[in-house]
Amino acid sequence: MKNRIKEYRKQNKITQDDLARAVDVTRQTIISLENGKYNASLMLAHKIAVYFKVKIEDIFIFEEEE
Repeated sequence: MKNRIKEYRKQNKITQDDLARAVDVTRQTIISLENGKYNASLMLAHKIAVYFKVKIEDIFIFEEEE
């Protein structure tokens, strides 16, 4: 699953550490999410979307598996 976390973070001038603290995860989790090495749980995806005041699907790009 791809995401636009880094893009939203940069637009809002938010550090990885600030975002991590706001959604109650480690900075390493944010790094892994941004690098596509980790898929967020639904709860984490929701927290990130709420933080940026957007819909989950604005940040996370769900691709159909073939």
